[in-house]
Amino acid sequence: MVGAVSGGRRNNFNLIRMVAASGVLVSHAYPISLGPQAVQPFERWLGGITLGTVCVIVFFALSGFFITKSFDQGRDWRRFLRARAYRLFPALIGVLCLTVLVAGLVLTRADAGDFWRAAPVYVLRHLTLVDPVYSLPGTFADNPYGPPINGSLWTLFYEVLCYGGVFAAGLAGQLRRGPLAFAVLVALATLSVTDEVVTLPGRISNIADLAWPFALGGAIYLWRDRIPLSPLIVAALAALAGLAQGTAAFPMAFTLALSYGAFWIGFARWHPLLGYNRLGDYSYGTYIFAFPIQQILAASGIIDPYVNMALALPATYACAVLSWHLIEAPALARVKHHA
Repeated sequence: MVGAVSGGRRNNFNLIRMVAASGVLVSHAYPISLGPQAVQPFERWLGGITLGTVCVIVFFALSGFFITKSFDQGRDWRRFLRARAYRLFPALIGVLCLTVLVAGLVLTRADAGDFWRAAPVYVLRHLTLVDPVYSLPGTFADNPYGPPINGSLWTLFYEVLCYGGVFAAGLAGQLRRGPLAFAVLVALATLSVTDEVVTLPGRISNIADLAWPFALGGAIYLWRDRIPLSPLIVAALAALAGLAQGTAAFPMAFTLALSYGAFWIGFARWHPLLGYNRLGDYSYGTYIFAFPIQQILAASGIIDPYVNMALALPATYACAVLSWHLIEAPALARVKHHA
């Protein structure tokens, strides 16, 4: 059962998140180098689901499990909010300020006054998460993908929205209620299928794509004492997704199989992989730094996605390591200090 192995830190989830963050970089290398029309890995095989989407689904499923666990086992709701804020915003502020500085001093072709007047709006709108501005004057205008500076940040709004759902349910004392959790799962599964049948508004469509894996992760935590971990279940869910391919139910079934599979791998006690936990959690830094680094490479004339990957990966990892040790880990230490 999941509950028997979910205590402690002897798991592979830091590694899985790092692989997923790297997968987003690999996936983005194609449109950033070749333009928005570029076909990304897995896209042809999975009916439009790209490698980047696969990785984001994994992120949200794992987040659903651990955020639900955090609230359920936490001491109080204030600490929960502090932990979420300290995990998300310090590194986000860091990447926003650094990219503005590099763009303003090195990259922009716009008038300096125009650029620096727009810079605070760019940072503040991103920090609200609700209505971010993705470009700055004179920056990346001639890139194959266009001027967006950090196209990965759009998911953060939906991540926080999911946090809010857990917070509201927990504060109302409804988090552990099985019927409510089941109703949420059914509603989100239905929304996912509906999204394939009709054209939903953009944000509703994104909720259908991202809240579904988050809810699955949360449900796996809540029902951890009833859910077994088995490769046979992984195979059965994969077969179910295969049977659904080409139908409106495929994204929903694929997400179910992928999410469960991520937990099966994550809780597997493979000792060589457990050694990765001695390192920091570099996945968030990798996720938020990769896109601007890849855009800088494209602006320098690199239009081969493989070269983009080869150069962006080490540069992104370096930024992620520095972000973890200089910003993220100290910020999280403040949460423990105030516990």
